[in-house]
Amino acid sequence: MADKVAVTDANVLITGESGTGKNVLAEYIHQRSKRAAKDAVKIDCAALPRELIEAELFGYEKGAFTGAVAAKDGRIEAAEGSTLLLDEIALLPFDAQAKLLRVLEQREFEKLGGNKIHKIDVRIVAMTNVDLDSAVKRRTFREDLYFRLNVVQIKMPPLSERREDIAPLAENLLRHFVQKHGVTEAEITPAAFKLLQNYDFPGNIRELSNLLERALILSEGGKIDSDDFPVALQNAPPPNDKKWPSLTDMEERHIRETLRFTKGNKSRAAELLKISRKNLYEKLAKFEE
Repeated sequence: MADKVAVTDANVLITGESGTGKNVLAEYIHQRSKRAAKDAVKIDCAALPRELIEAELFGYEKGAFTGAVAAKDGRIEAAEGSTLLLDEIALLPFDAQAKLLRVLEQREFEKLGGNKIHKIDVRIVAMTNVDLDSAVKRRTFREDLYFRLNVVQIKMPPLSERREDIAPLAENLLRHFVQKHGVTEAEITPAAFKLLQNYDFPGNIRELSNLLERALILSEGGKIDSDDFPVALQNAPPPNDKKWPSLTDMEERHIRETLRFTKGNKSRAAELLKISRKNLYEKLAKFEE
């Protein structure tokens, strides 16, 4: 999917848990696009205070706010003819979402404190670990912007669902850390590798990276063995030994998620679940037993 969409100018939405490699895939798409001659421009919506995101994204004119002693171009302007990578797009403030929609629909924007219309040619690749469908229902994310961004959506599965990737990822990461720490050579013993293959990696590739770097530093002569990993990893049960949720567990999860959606309104929750309010109370009481 990434290869197919890269050669087009379509906007892309990359979703998935933290640490699954969304940023790597976004850069991959840019490097294989017709815009690759220019560096992609990235902005992390989670790394900036909400009141600064709009100024950072669209730029501002002199005097636009206290401290704006000179005009400044924004990241969108810097991405002219290239790709704008928007990480954690779900955290973009609502006002900034409306301005970004204008960029996508009309290819234009205005700086903060200005009224001059700037034309722009930029492609957007957005990333999020948030369910934007739910964010739209909660009215924290604009539906029209979601549809504009979601021309092509690529979901990055968690590492636990693609165990065949653990070996090549581990080898690639290890080569990187060998260079970083000046180690002559490194290898992973079969026992250590088995631990990695049987681990669920809640932190995904980022956790795998941290585990390997730590193990290499602690290893003897670059030979990574089982005891170079944290005790929690050494004692983690194999995937087949993990508890499979029962039907009751799944029902409880679904009911509690529905109550969160209705903000505790049990009548509305019962209506959505297509059960009586009395039945809902009975189930909640059973969950507490």
